[in-house]
Amino acid sequence: MGHGFVAYSPLGRGFLTGQFKSVEDLAADDSRRSSPRFQRDNFAKNLALVEHITRLAHQKAVTPGQLALAWVQSRGDDVVAIPGTKRRKYLEENVAATAIAFTAEELAQIDAIMPRDAAAGQRYAAAAMRSVDR
Repeated sequence: MGHGFVAYSPLGRGFLTGQFKSVEDLAADDSRRSSPRFQRDNFAKNLALVEHITRLAHQKAVTPGQLALAWVQSRGDDVVAIPGTKRRKYLEENVAATAIAFTAEELAQIDAIMPRDAAAGQRYAAAAMRSVDR
C-alpha cells in the first residue's frame, strides 16, 4: 500500500482566493493577522505572487482558487486538497476545479511563478512552528 499526501490549506489561507488586497481586509479578530505570511512586507510579497496566479487564471477563464486546486490535483493521484469553505458558492467553485486540465506549458508557468518555498514568511508563528517541528 502506498502513501498519500493531503494538501492542507491549498488556497494559502485565503490568499489564492483573490479576496485580500490588504491586511485590513481581514477582520480585527482574524487569526491570520498573526500569521507571518500576512504581516508587513511578507503580505505584499505574497500578494504579488497571487497577482501572477490571477493573471494565469483569467487567461484560463477560471478563478485563482480553482487554478490552485487544479494544480494540487495535477500533482498525482495520491495527492488530495482539503480546502475549507463556509459557503455553498465556494464549495461549488472548488468542486468545479476538478474539471480543469493543464497543458505542460501551463504547469511550467505555474511552477515558475510559485516554486517551492516561494511564499514569504513562515507558515506559522514561531511557537506554532516549534510544535510542528518536534
